[in-house]
Amino acid sequence: MQVTLKDVEAQLGNNGVILYVADNSGKHVGKLRIGQATVEWCRGRTRVGNGKKLSMQDFIDQHLEQL
Repeated sequence: MQVTLKDVEAQLGNNGVILYVADNSGKHVGKLRIGQATVEWCRGRTRVGNGKKLSMQDFIDQHLEQL
């Protein structure tokens, strides 16, 4: 996987941080937006704001505790 960062700041602003994700051949897979209160996955060409959203607390509870 290839991931590039857009608008990285020390603190998350209103728009958060957007990670552009591509497969190993460079084909666009989607975007992951990490905001102050939500995590959003936008598969393919889906615009940010129209993806699948999960609250940050739910994301932590469901995914990070498995590590």
